[in-house]
Amino acid sequence: MKNWQKLVLVFIIAISALFCRFVLNNDNLARLIVTVAGSLLALSMFIEMIKTLRSGSYGVDILAITAIISTLVIGEYWASLIIILMLVGGESLEDFAANRASKELDLLISKTPVEAHIETKDGSLKDIKVIDVQIGDKLVVRPLEVVPVDAKLVSQTATIDQSSLTGESKPVEMAEGTEILSGSINGDFPITIEAIRLAKDSKFQQIVSLVEEIKSTPAQFVRLADRYAVPFTIIAYLIAGTAWFISKDAHRFAEVLVVASPCPLILAAPIAFVAGMSRLSKNNILVKNGSIIEKLADVKTAFFDKTGTLTQGNMRVEEIIPASDSNYNQNELLSLAASIEQSSNHILAKAIVTKAKEEKISFGQVQEIKEVPGQGIVAQVNGKSYNLGRDTFAHTEDNQIGTTNVYISEDGKYIGKITLSDQLRPDAKEVISELENDLQIKNVIMLTGDDKSVASNVANELGIKQYYSNLLPEEKLDKIKSVPKDDKPTLMVGDGINDALALAYADVGVSIGSEGVSTVASESADVVILKNDLSSLVTSIKISRDTLKTARESVWIGIFICVILMLIASTGVIPAIVGALLQEVVDTVSILYALKALRDK
Repeated sequence: MKNWQKLVLVFIIAISALFCRFVLNNDNLARLIVTVAGSLLALSMFIEMIKTLRSGSYGVDILAITAIISTLVIGEYWASLIIILMLVGGESLEDFAANRASKELDLLISKTPVEAHIETKDGSLKDIKVIDVQIGDKLVVRPLEVVPVDAKLVSQTATIDQSSLTGESKPVEMAEGTEILSGSINGDFPITIEAIRLAKDSKFQQIVSLVEEIKSTPAQFVRLADRYAVPFTIIAYLIAGTAWFISKDAHRFAEVLVVASPCPLILAAPIAFVAGMSRLSKNNILVKNGSIIEKLADVKTAFFDKTGTLTQGNMRVEEIIPASDSNYNQNELLSLAASIEQSSNHILAKAIVTKAKEEKISFGQVQEIKEVPGQGIVAQVNGKSYNLGRDTFAHTEDNQIGTTNVYISEDGKYIGKITLSDQLRPDAKEVISELENDLQIKNVIMLTGDDKSVASNVANELGIKQYYSNLLPEEKLDKIKSVPKDDKPTLMVGDGINDALALAYADVGVSIGSEGVSTVASESADVVILKNDLSSLVTSIKISRDTLKTARESVWIGIFICVILMLIASTGVIPAIVGALLQEVVDTVSILYALKALRDK
């Protein structure tokens, strides 16, 4: 039964009890109705509490159970009814607040295109389901419609709004042949596009799948509440027991527990975290669950991959250098490399393929291909075996320093290399400075597979004091594993492709930019920054810290008010029914304060 349905049922019970008491003037029947309802609720809560304890967590439901039972025992059944209303109403309010807080996620999912307009052979349009669109299909996107799949532009020009994907504030002018990402919004004129990916492989669908995964992932908020549950429960019982012992009146015990509202612990922190997740998504940052926000807020050591993370990742081919004893010329070497690399998502591979297309170099057929993480690619072409990647992987040793190279061998013989270059992200230096100085991250460390001279140049330019070069993926993982307990939680920022091991092992794995979305979904990174913007990492940490602060404050505000009310109730000046009403006020204040986490500063 849903919480709102429970609330309706409790209201029916309350109205029935009021009718019996004040219309039929039958106090016993009213008491019976409330007693049965209260006993059933207390029993169901007790069963849930046992399950919670068995899972290794501590709950505060025992306070609510005791309050219901004690008020029924002393005959204050109206107070018991109000407590029941408070508990069920609190759960319904939690649902409302969670839905309010997660509206950004829902908004993104609601934009998912369902149909596409396909151009038939006779030139007419036919509506088909997006999942039925095939690669090569010609589609028409009407004004202000969402582009249904990743495609290339067939029309001469188009004005496309990509703000929900890239964070670009202004629409982008695109020319014929340009790739358009699904989820983008067309401008004021219809355009024709050609599908280049299936719906399930397209950018927007990958983001939506990730959002749906986030929404279905258990919230995992209990850790924060658990820290306060046991001491709060002990304090409540001590005050109630002391009041009963001194006054010799069992009513005092019930009156104290009635105002010992557990809702600030049960509801306030989770609502703050859901609000924080919504605020992050509004800033194009997707976080899988609330526990990640808590870790992100407390990060002490941040690791960064270099290529595509601290650098722009738009590598360009600078030189093609065949070996002196090779039978390949530059074009042949580029054609071979591009043919093998065209199936890889690595940015070096993309740069080589882009160069081949720019030079209008033809591509050959590759029979077999296998990627060796951290080393390169092994491929079979026309009965010959080729290795592309590191120098030693391609059966050579190169003493050239300060450059990024892809080396190529044929049947174990080195045949040449391709030299590439990259540029630092313009905001990288400022981000590193903010992490160290403003956010006081204890250690900022760069991990890279490039040689020491390249790593040293980048580290010096960005002001990074610690870096490690020539690392394989498992060696990056070893660096994260070696972090001492005092320097945790750890953060790993990478491209979500070659850094899968490190992203998965770090306390918080972060992928930045559109290229990493599908990989992140499969490789279990915790945070996806949709904008290709490194400064969003700083934003994510700031929002997480603000969210955690709000969650703690909302809990403490509720606890403080509850303790004051318990002390007053211990003197006997607050009747049980008044205490039950005051409990609702405490809950409302805590929950409304928790919703502060929604607001950008």
